[in-house]
Amino acid sequence: MKKLPVIVGFGGINAAGRTSMHHGHKRMVHEALSAEQLKDTWQDLSTIMGLDLASPQRDQDLLNGTLVRRIEESHYPCDAVPTGKKAQLLLDNPIEFVIKKNQLPETIPAHWDVRDRDTKTVSVTVPDGLDTILPDAYQSRVCSAGQLPTGFNPADYYNAAHHPRGLQMAVYGASDAIRSVGIPWQTILEKVSPDAVSVYAGSAISQMDQYGLQGLYQAGYNGKRTTSKMMPLTLPEMAADFINSYMINSVGNTGSNAGACATFLYNLRQGLIDIQSGQCRVAIVGNAEAPVVPEIMEGFRIMGALAEDEQLKALDGSDTADNRRACRPFSANAGFTMAESAQFMVLMDDELALELGATVFGSVADVFVNADANKKSISGPGVGNYITMAKATSLAKGILGNDLPRSFVMAHGTGTPQNRVTESHIMNEVAKTFGIENWAVSAIKSYVGHSLGPAAADQISAALGVWNTGLVPGIKTIDHIAEDVHQSNLNILMDHHAVGDNGEQMLASVINSKGFGGNNASALILSPAKTLELMSQRHGKNNLTQYRHRNEAILDAQAEFDRDTRENGLSVMYAFGESVMTDSDVQLSEDAIELRDFKRRINLPSGNPFID
Repeated sequence: MKKLPVIVGFGGINAAGRTSMHHGHKRMVHEALSAEQLKDTWQDLSTIMGLDLASPQRDQDLLNGTLVRRIEESHYPCDAVPTGKKAQLLLDNPIEFVIKKNQLPETIPAHWDVRDRDTKTVSVTVPDGLDTILPDAYQSRVCSAGQLPTGFNPADYYNAAHHPRGLQMAVYGASDAIRSVGIPWQTILEKVSPDAVSVYAGSAISQMDQYGLQGLYQAGYNGKRTTSKMMPLTLPEMAADFINSYMINSVGNTGSNAGACATFLYNLRQGLIDIQSGQCRVAIVGNAEAPVVPEIMEGFRIMGALAEDEQLKALDGSDTADNRRACRPFSANAGFTMAESAQFMVLMDDELALELGATVFGSVADVFVNADANKKSISGPGVGNYITMAKATSLAKGILGNDLPRSFVMAHGTGTPQNRVTESHIMNEVAKTFGIENWAVSAIKSYVGHSLGPAAADQISAALGVWNTGLVPGIKTIDHIAEDVHQSNLNILMDHHAVGDNGEQMLASVINSKGFGGNNASALILSPAKTLELMSQRHGKNNLTQYRHRNEAILDAQAEFDRDTRENGLSVMYAFGESVMTDSDVQLSEDAIELRDFKRRINLPSGNPFID
């Protein structure tokens, strides 16, 4: 039997708030929850956003400062985005100016007449033309984005030391996920070989702010210096490197796959393969993306991908753009809405989860990835997503049998005119093929926007919340389904959909991603109840009974973690330069490696695996 990868922790931060303990999910479905059910979530958001719990304006501030909304000044001024205009000044008469010597260009134009004034300054005479860049600003045509909660700054939680925002978010998100397990990380390490931990994490488009590629590329043009950190910190797998080196002290498998909007599922697949093959027993999988910067926004806008304010006005027949409803999946829409997010999950093989008593939030049955084959446009849709969706649904049928209709889809649902047609046709045809008459479909980008690399993790964390609140999030930004959407066998949810206590009516969710360039991926996530049922069948009822007793202490620890985080903010895991091992801390033998900081040794492969 294959090992079953169990989700034992998840966390992060996106436009809905902190992910762990289902707080982000509850923000999405808050209209359908009671004040008592929301009390902890509102407290957590208040702490994150720095709001006074007693303020009469607090509840409205919580709502206004979360989910998709108008781009805030903390990112950049949407009405006056700084830029430069190249110009040539044509002079009627020579001009003279004074400049500091250290501000002179290294290569002085031949027609400049430069004379010393004193030890620090020179006088420059320019007889004719002068090339220059004039400071300028432009009104952004796109002013909607899924931004982290107003007032939240990941750099406040540790010594960020000029880290790009995406890496700051990764440190916060991975800390939230690892701590949400409720078992000290060192305890987990003591149960497994040092190399039995996998970390697959990164970003789809690298680190793009002034501490990353933006600063690296623009430094010379802006008269600034390139720093030693800009180049290395832009590498897309740097999130995994930070986790290994500064957070969990890992010598296990590591890396990052990239697949545009399907990137998280690519990494999830890598972690799943490691667990199923026995290459690891614990996998930390995640992505962090911080693309709400002018250059990235403008790049996607020029492609025609983003919903512009004028288009939103036209959709509503209004003089004002409704930025909060910018993303409208499967309805009349204009483009997707960019977002920032950091999402991480901790997986264990089911045997280790039983041994440790780890809480089961669900499990990953499989992840399927297929390309689009030949097509006319690299950005256009192709046939690959039919394959991934059909494979995921077929596996669901094999596991659930006649209960297959007790599943729901977390659609890619970008809010573009093309996606609403192509993805709805894929889902509808798959539903027909497998005899599902009314397949529930949710699209949570309508709440948190499209975070590119972490997008599928946003979807999975929302799906896990269904098995807590019993609510599948509806698409609340739309008031109708577009005529060209295929839905004969679909139930595209326009309101929150109740599915019983702890979501008992739903046993699985298909998570779908359609990435630029033909990067299609679909995952099958099983509910906690279905996962525990499989674990009972695999390991016996007695083992499961003993597991439930061990899990009681873990549940208490998770509740304490959540209570402390709600009240005081997240205690981030970050230890720069601590317990560093060197060559003197390594002991080699023919059959094993021993490392100073690890209780267990690493056994080396022996024999010939291709003939034994």
